[in-house]
Amino acid sequence: MRIVTLGDLLLDVIVRLEQPLVPGDDTVGVTQLGAGGQAANVAAWTAELGGEARVVSKVGDDPAGQFVRRELATRGVEVGGPLGTRTGVVVSLASEGDRTMASDRGSAPDLRPDELVGEWFDCDVLHVSGYALARTPIADAAARAAEHARGYGATVSLDLSAWSLVDETFRRRAVALSPDIAFATQREHDALPGLDTRWVVKRGADGIAVDGADWPAADAHVVDTTGAGDAFAAGFLIGGPKLGLEAAARCVAQMGAMP
Repeated sequence: MRIVTLGDLLLDVIVRLEQPLVPGDDTVGVTQLGAGGQAANVAAWTAELGGEARVVSKVGDDPAGQFVRRELATRGVEVGGPLGTRTGVVVSLASEGDRTMASDRGSAPDLRPDELVGEWFDCDVLHVSGYALARTPIADAAARAAEHARGYGATVSLDLSAWSLVDETFRRRAVALSPDIAFATQREHDALPGLDTRWVVKRGADGIAVDGADWPAADAHVVDTTGAGDAFAAGFLIGGPKLGLEAAARCVAQMGAMP
């Protein structure tokens, strides 16, 4: 199984807090740096679970970009895409099993359709991050990538990513993309009525709903929920609901989104 993801490859800064932040004062935390971004996370979990993976993203030609590209290479993930001016950074604050994120996408949204190489999308599945549909020109690049992938007989999947992204423009782009599979929380699903697709609805600790059936979440000791949906998507695309739920359980039991 070869999965190509399109979206963000960023520097992920994860801060685990033992107690809530105190405004204007110091709070002790444990910090971890690594590659991140939804597309990168799905690609890394794909490789971890035995698939072949490539992420297509516009990454800065800077120390952060060099760092994240090296990390993905060590994880067996190919990186395709042009060089940009600045690598984005996501800061994730993890506390009591929940997380709050501050995102700077850097050059990733600047990916243009004419910067794509058709052969990058020779795959079984093209997985598009919903963040790629939120801005241009990357939204146009996602549409072009889907054309390339379908030319190779690939399935196209979409993760809606965040309900707050789903405005009228996002809806129009999602419908035009016509994904074969859409991953969404219940709120994201409800924000995009009329999308004709195979819905995979994520319900956190309550598991998932797909094809008219409910699947319970796998048992897990929750440390950090960052990236659980990305791990699930990789597992689902490779091996179906059971593998997806097992990958999500592995993800939440550790700090950080990467395997």
